[in-house]
Amino acid sequence: MASPEVLKDVELYQKYSKEHAEIKRVLEPYRNLKALQERLESAKALLDDPDEEIRRMAFEEVERLTEELEQAEKEVLKALLPKDPRDERNVILEIRAGTGGEEAALFAADLFRMYSRYAERKGWKVEVLDSHPTGLGGFKEVIALIQGKGAYSRLKHESGVHRVQRIPVTESQGRIHTSTATVAVLPEAEEVEVQIDPKDLKVEVFRASGPGGQHVNKTETAVRITHIPTGIVVQCQDERSQHQNRAKAMKVLMARLLELKRKEQEEKIAKERKSQIGTGERSEKIRTYNFPQNRVTDHRIGFTTYRLQEVLDGELDEIIEALIASKEAEAIKLMEEA
Repeated sequence: MASPEVLKDVELYQKYSKEHAEIKRVLEPYRNLKALQERLESAKALLDDPDEEIRRMAFEEVERLTEELEQAEKEVLKALLPKDPRDERNVILEIRAGTGGEEAALFAADLFRMYSRYAERKGWKVEVLDSHPTGLGGFKEVIALIQGKGAYSRLKHESGVHRVQRIPVTESQGRIHTSTATVAVLPEAEEVEVQIDPKDLKVEVFRASGPGGQHVNKTETAVRITHIPTGIVVQCQDERSQHQNRAKAMKVLMARLLELKRKEQEEKIAKERKSQIGTGERSEKIRTYNFPQNRVTDHRIGFTTYRLQEVLDGELDEIIEALIASKEAEAIKLMEEA
């Protein structure tokens, strides 16, 4: 990295910088482990010292260092876990109202606000690609691009069915209802990963409209794209320009095709060995937001917090950190068993 040839080449310097950071990420925990091992050996050597006070201090030091060593070994294993190459990607976030009618649409809007606030706290940018609002302020569907360093690494475990239990604003009897919304988190695709033949696309344009037929656009700016080989349909109508709507729709299409490609690859691997494919699929209820008890429960890891309002206001780190820790523990266990 310090050589003149590398310093003059920006792309080469960035490449080596990334490689150096990756090596450092693994090397630092290993160096810490080796240092602890040496200190532990030195402390054990003092256990036979003729001085009783030194033996007592050595025993306490051995106990403390043994505990630290166990944690250091876990940190080394964690550093050796294969890194998801998609972790630094931007995210295509798709939220759709599930069962529950208008209440489900309102819950979908709550979830979109939750993720938007979380992104704001992280300094990420949120751009709506397509939305289908309802008259009461909910969303039948909303698709957004979240741009920010490490966005996918933090949000990738949010995919699945989210359930809410509360008294809907549409309920006159004050009864608690259960409604759902589905969340899909896709890494933004790079063009080199997904090759799309223009002949495989059916592109239609139509007039955009708002909730209840309001705000009807007089020109055909909305775009619907069908990928003929897979049958995937995407559309965008949030921009006033047909060109902008087409570009946004293509982003969503590429992300969905990349996800389809990933699932096909995982299915092939699953035939040969066990994998974690099922985790996070849309058919699974992953989390419940219970308003009467001010409780949020993530069913995959048995995590519960009684800070529902804070969570809906974007304070998601506690849940996300618990999910990441659980996934890492599972991966380390598999590594140890291998």
